[in-house]
Amino acid sequence: MTEYHRPVLLSEVLEWLDPKPGDNFVDCTLGGAGHSKAILSLIQPGGHLIGVDRDADAIECAGAELQEFSGSVTFARGDFGDLARILGEVSAGPIKGVLFDLGVSSHQLDTPERGFSFQTPAPLDMRMDQSQPTTAESLVNGLSEKDLTQLIFVHSDERWAARIARAIVERRKKDPIRTTSDLADVVRGAIPAKFHPPKTHPATRTFQALRIAVNTELESLEQGLEAATDALAGSGRIAVISYHSLEDRIVKQFFAAQAGRCQCPRTLPVCACGAKQTLRTLTKKPILPTPEETEENPRARSAKLRIAEKVDPKQDIGS
Repeated sequence: MTEYHRPVLLSEVLEWLDPKPGDNFVDCTLGGAGHSKAILSLIQPGGHLIGVDRDADAIECAGAELQEFSGSVTFARGDFGDLARILGEVSAGPIKGVLFDLGVSSHQLDTPERGFSFQTPAPLDMRMDQSQPTTAESLVNGLSEKDLTQLIFVHSDERWAARIARAIVERRKKDPIRTTSDLADVVRGAIPAKFHPPKTHPATRTFQALRIAVNTELESLEQGLEAATDALAGSGRIAVISYHSLEDRIVKQFFAAQAGRCQCPRTLPVCACGAKQTLRTLTKKPILPTPEETEENPRARSAKLRIAEKVDPKQDIGS
């Protein structure tokens, strides 16, 4: 079997999550099960892992990869927004750790018919869950110029979002934009040549924005982080690997909010706002892959790992 997805920052994830025999873990982005397999090998005997993914291909691949742990793993299909429901339906005991490895998998990028990459002509799809109705093609050909501009800018910080949206609308007046290569050509033509990035394709940000919108990734991430925090046992940990600034910003802000910072004026002798702390951030700055890892696996180069630990929610921050 070819490699589905090489786990990023694996040794760092294992060091910070510290899985031990008998522990229960949740892998919210199962993918090719690289992280899950390593965790499962360390929580035996007696440990259990819940593997979650919205992609049916990932579930199938992980099932084959984790056959030796068949009695210690439960598979669940869904996205982060489903996490509270999934954990409510699966009885696995106290949860010691939860892992999120965000973004798109190598398998999805390298399977042309999934439409995530502009490297080869393919249907403009980008769905992680292929049973959902919304595709990148439906957004590109159905949204107004104003909505396309907002989608591209908000989900990628693309400075040329308005020009790209205008070019898309003009192009689809002739024929619908149906393939990844067609869209990539439109975006390339919309951005002045002198502003093309030297090392990446000019359409990279636009493709990122569409993928995020198709899969409602940012909204689902916030819901998943909340569900994971609620599910963790005391001193349990959340590990999140993000790959672009939008994801990392959400994670950083969520961890900060869950730290329960008091909002009272400094003149008050004690806290009166009722701030409660549920998480303690363990990584002041994100952990980055080593040069050796990025050389071996170039797709790890933008990865950032943040870790937080569950604390007693009854703790009064102002006391």
